[in-house]
Amino acid sequence: MTTSTAASPVLKVEGIDAFYDSSQVLFGLSLFLNKGETLALLGRNGAGKSTTMKSIAGIVRGRKGSISLAGKEIRGQAPHQIARAGIAFVPEDRQIFPELSVEDNLLIAIKRNQQGGSDWTLERIYDMLPLLKPLRMRLGGQLSGGEQQMLTVGRALMGNPSVILLDEPSEGLAPIMVQKIGELIGTLRELGTTIVLAEQNLHFCLGLADHAVVIDKGKDVFYGTIDELSRNDDIKQRYLSV
Repeated sequence: MTTSTAASPVLKVEGIDAFYDSSQVLFGLSLFLNKGETLALLGRNGAGKSTTMKSIAGIVRGRKGSISLAGKEIRGQAPHQIARAGIAFVPEDRQIFPELSVEDNLLIAIKRNQQGGSDWTLERIYDMLPLLKPLRMRLGGQLSGGEQQMLTVGRALMGNPSVILLDEPSEGLAPIMVQKIGELIGTLRELGTTIVLAEQNLHFCLGLADHAVVIDKGKDVFYGTIDELSRNDDIKQRYLSV
């Protein structure tokens, strides 16, 4: 995949390999993302989407290649260092704190951005996610799956990240919550948030993403605009079961 672009990418992944113990999952994978863009990371179940996200976040340590954020190398750093550098990871299994209230789940994630500012405050999160405000004293473990997904996104935003990684945010949710999550991502995109969105569902990404990377067996097999992917029947049929 070529990574030539007129703008300087805020996130650039070049030729990374990733392993679970001795089992290799990613094979020279590359992608890049400009500030304010949404990149869809697409592929079938088991293609390597979550491993790509975890590699960027430092949870899975890559053995070679480069991952840079705003031109600074972050591959090899610990997850908390990468989070402080500006990467927010919303995992597929959400990982909220079930014994803490909604508000405490949000407050525990407060962090200033790289410029020392706080664009995202508790008040702004409640404005963006009005569903959470009446639940603010409820324990995280008492929330529905959709409510927990909203909470994890809000928690990520409280860290004022440069890039937010959303790993299958629509997975397992009722259709009405899938719609709400889509609307939330659309609003974040309009606000200029830089997003990597891992999904199996191409239809969900249409209208949300600017570009797409398709992964198959741990390799990037397509990079282009979301419209180019939508028109590419060969890629869709071979790698996305569309």
